[in-house]
Parts: sequence; C-alpha cells; structure tokens
Amino acid sequence: MRYKCSKILCCHVCFNVNFILIKDVYVQGQNKRWLSIAPPNTKDAAILLARADNPEQLEFTGNQTGGRVFLFLNTDNFWRDFNEMIKKGIKFVRLPKDESYRMVAVFKDLYGKLWALLELKPEPPITKRMIE
Repeated sequence: MRYKCSKILCCHVCFNVNFILIKDVYVQGQNKRWLSIAPPNTKDAAILLARADNPEQLEFTGNQTGGRVFLFLNTDNFWRDFNEMIKKGIKFVRLPKDESYRMVAVFKDLYGKLWALLELKPEPPITKRMIE
C-alpha cells in the first residue's frame, strides 16, 4: 500500500489498531523504506507499507480503491476491539451493523483508506462453496 508517509501510518496502525512492526527495511539505492506490519500472534499475514514515490502515486493516496473498503480486519471479539479502537480515537464512518453472517463497522486510516473491522459468525455463508 502506498501512503504519503509510511512511517507515520505505521505508528498509527500499530498503536490504534494494535498491529506490530515486523520489519523496517531501508533500500538506500532507491531511497525507499518498506515497513511490514501485522496483527499480534499472526504468522501467515502481513501488510507492507510504502511511501508514494511520485506525484501520480501521491494523487491516489487514500483512494486506491475508489471509495470501497480496501482492508478487512477479522477479529475473534468484535466489541472488544471496536471499543478499544474508539478509546484510542479511531473514527468509524459506518457504525457497527449486525448482519446474518458478520458484525461489521468501517473506519478510515490517517490517509482516508477504508478498513472494515469484522467478526464472522460461525460457519458464515461466504466460507461455504456452492454445491450443484
């Protein structure tokens, strides 16, 4: 993901969304910095943050998805995480909604990118395959 300042976003996500910094790599020849972050106790998934390198990339910062949710942050306890994020100042743009297959709320990061906090209900339809 490209941002105006990946280091500031990294601090925001690590503190407010409870992620941890996994790697901080500076590529001197290209003047690039790559920050890898992930939820704690996660071994299989991480997000790589990178600073926008040119005016074209900068123009799309925060709107890479055209206003749609870009990241889905699945949790095992929606209300615990939602309340903790509220305490830390996260601004939700869509309040919690209890749907047949999930509990979900949407928030914006520092640069306007939309994240969905969600807790899937047991055996949600989206995890089942259609059988004909």
